[in-house]
Amino acid sequence: MSYSKITLEKKDDNIYYLGFGKYEDKSMNVIYEQTLKEIDMAMDEVALDKEAKGLILFSYKDNCFFAGMDISVIEGLSSEAQAIEGCEAGHAIFNKLEDLKIPTIALVDGTCLGGGLEMILACDKIVASNNSKTAIGLPEVMIGVLPGFGGTYRLPKRVGLTKAMDMILTGRQIRHKKALKMGLVDYVVPKERLMTLGKKYLFEKKVNKKSFKESLTDSVMNSFLTRKLIFQKAREKVLKTTKGFYPAPLKILDHLESSFGDKRARYLAKEAKAFGELSQTKQSKNLQHVFFLHDGSKKLRDGANPSVVSRGAVLGAGTMGGGIAWLFAKNNQAPIMKDISKEGLELGLKQSSSVFKKALKRRRMSKDDFERLQRSISAQLDYNGFKAVDLVIEAVVENMNVKKAVFKELEGEVTKNCILTSNTSSLSIEQMATALEDSSRFAGLHFFNPVNKMPLVEIIKHKNVSDETIDTLYKWTLKVGKTPVVVNDCPGFLVNRILAPFLNEAAFLMEEGVSIKDLDKAAVNFGMPMGPARLMDEVGIDVCSHVGEIMEEGLGERAKASKLSDKCVQAQLLGKKNQKGFYLYDEAGKQLDVNPKVQELLPSKKVKMDEVEIQKRLILPMINEAASILDEGIVDNPGDVDLGLIFGIGFPPFRGGLLKYADSEGLDRILESIKGFSESVSDKRYGPMPYLEKLVSEGKTFYN
Repeated sequence: MSYSKITLEKKDDNIYYLGFGKYEDKSMNVIYEQTLKEIDMAMDEVALDKEAKGLILFSYKDNCFFAGMDISVIEGLSSEAQAIEGCEAGHAIFNKLEDLKIPTIALVDGTCLGGGLEMILACDKIVASNNSKTAIGLPEVMIGVLPGFGGTYRLPKRVGLTKAMDMILTGRQIRHKKALKMGLVDYVVPKERLMTLGKKYLFEKKVNKKSFKESLTDSVMNSFLTRKLIFQKAREKVLKTTKGFYPAPLKILDHLESSFGDKRARYLAKEAKAFGELSQTKQSKNLQHVFFLHDGSKKLRDGANPSVVSRGAVLGAGTMGGGIAWLFAKNNQAPIMKDISKEGLELGLKQSSSVFKKALKRRRMSKDDFERLQRSISAQLDYNGFKAVDLVIEAVVENMNVKKAVFKELEGEVTKNCILTSNTSSLSIEQMATALEDSSRFAGLHFFNPVNKMPLVEIIKHKNVSDETIDTLYKWTLKVGKTPVVVNDCPGFLVNRILAPFLNEAAFLMEEGVSIKDLDKAAVNFGMPMGPARLMDEVGIDVCSHVGEIMEEGLGERAKASKLSDKCVQAQLLGKKNQKGFYLYDEAGKQLDVNPKVQELLPSKKVKMDEVEIQKRLILPMINEAASILDEGIVDNPGDVDLGLIFGIGFPPFRGGLLKYADSEGLDRILESIKGFSESVSDKRYGPMPYLEKLVSEGKTFYN
């Protein structure tokens, strides 16, 4: 038979070798519909060969077995029936693999996710390489579905129900050492000997590696009452984590509980039905949309010509500078961290060390790696070594004159090919660029705090920046594991410009008499990770006040800032940083009750506002501002807006992003509400943006 997605070769020893990725020009293997059809044919060919002695599954791709199913296939499912039919086809193919009369073994190097893991679970044995990039998991819950090719059936049989439940509910990827320990793989071998030893292990008797403790856990799970209690606790944990916004985890638990002990055919039929139902939910469709946005952000533009960044430097230590130095060090780029004081350097080193220590504590790095990476940060008070760096990130005080002076001095201390960037969160990149003789190699590179947790990086352009500079920064951002979005210079750039009206409106609502608790509760119930009052405490109320001034100065009357932040700053209520903001905090940073000192700055008479109205008052100004951003060409498309807000402030992914949400709600209804608020609030901040009015008049949406 001829194959275009796989290879199937029978060698002299009558062992079949099933290979993936030979004909693909991409770095990652993905399971397409044609891939499944060819695997099906291969299973029939092997099953009919009475001389066949064994089957070995492997990948031609370096660092990738399978990255999972082509998600466009899932996106294209238009009905539950179609989704169920697709699952049943996958079940039939992997059942054929499981039912082969000859021994089967899968050799895994690198990524093995989703359908790739479901496939190898149908093999008798699994061998993983000791490659640091070997990661195994079932991430389907991340797009609002469950594993649909037998993963919910075979994974519990291999590792036990409790461990399988954790993997399926979280989408967590398992590294090779843990995979061996938990019984997910049978052997871990050097990458270079994967094929040689795999062939040897093919015919060895499988050893049951379960410990007494694990065997006891399995036997306990067979008790109906114990199992019921475990599932009850799991549901409570899921609801606490997801707040009920995501149906997939609860459906997964229902399926695992109701299917426990069922025979294969009945179990898989239930799996297919559950997958079919989830595939058509609004949440799943939105999560798929977010997946495509994120996946698209990983690609360089056509014709990109990036330079290589091998070593970096940070100007300005402290918490933010230390976080950026950590990022350089984590990616083996031996950074220089320069400051004007030893105290700043000590704070920066303390910040990087604290992040590395957390990884060490969780056993995600060795003691040797911790020492090596932390020591790779060169903390100094001078420019020694700056001639050897390819990228400098400035993170000094947020003052335009100071930053200009720093760049003017820096330009003579680096090579002509070194890229210079500013981590400013609000100051004009266009204006900052005037301090440089060669501004073509300068751009904004805005990280979000804390650097080790926040995935988004805004790359800010100005009129003289070169394409090569932007391409290089984009590639470097991807290389260090962050999500880039390119933004043209404007007040607040992308995320802060849209976040500002959200926080500003929250302050106005408090001044109108809406309680802090009601305000934050409404935002959290909408799906935001925290309410606006709590967020202002996290950011720093003094910072919010400063950004508010910049936004009003840059955008005019429509960005008029509430004076509440100023009043808080004058009363030394700065937020979490000094344990006194809208809330009080203990020494460990844990939130306590609402701060009574803030209450003194607010109206004594409280207004009980409908939660939906509070949500509208908070979210509609963001949509309105996003319309203006698109109209001005600050970003290229609505996807950039949605990606930026999801990865920058945690806008609820299940809603698909701010503008995807706006489209689903109906732009005509949103425009009508904005006009209504502009009359009732009697303030220019609610004037509808012309671009939004234009879309509605033409019957279009943001994504149309």
